[in-house]
Amino acid sequence: MKARELAVAGAYEFIPEIFPDDRGLFVSPFQHAAFEAAAGHPLFPVRQTNHSRSRRGVVRGVHYTVTPPGTAKYVYCPQGRSLDIIVDVRTGSPTYGRWEAVMLDPAEFRCMYFPVGVGHAFVALEDDTVMSYMLSEAYTPEHELALSALDPELGLPIPEELGEPIVSPRDGAAPTLEEARRAGLLPSYAASQAVERALWDR
Repeated sequence: MKARELAVAGAYEFIPEIFPDDRGLFVSPFQHAAFEAAAGHPLFPVRQTNHSRSRRGVVRGVHYTVTPPGTAKYVYCPQGRSLDIIVDVRTGSPTYGRWEAVMLDPAEFRCMYFPVGVGHAFVALEDDTVMSYMLSEAYTPEHELALSALDPELGLPIPEELGEPIVSPRDGAAPTLEEARRAGLLPSYAASQAVERALWDR
């Protein structure tokens, strides 16, 4: 498995080896030894797994979690094609405001690790795009916050050829990054780091 550190501090992309044969293929999207070698710490104990399916043009996010409690994620796309985007919304982070986008699909089975406190968005590039998540905490609605994926200051790479983005009412009404910062809604880098370190010792 290959690994690459992303432009957001503490985030990684993983590319597993795929073993095809005349029956189909075999792949391991998560491998503990490869993860620990790249990240320098173990993956969090998994508290919940999620599965979403989206039609072409759907934009989900930018979603993040109140920290503490915070949530880390490990994500891949087993069906369809997704432009997956990580955004650093942690105030005080050395990479605050930066983002990186990675194409996720079942051709390469690239995976992304989202550390505690960062934002997550994705664009479904095909109908029936499936996203699979492992989470460090159970989903708690009152802890989940959103930023606008259409924030011009962020400039996320949402393809114009998809037409008008399909977003939920909550995501459509979400504030910009700067509005959320001024309102005190963003997690701090220090708090995010403290929560993440505690996950390793569970």
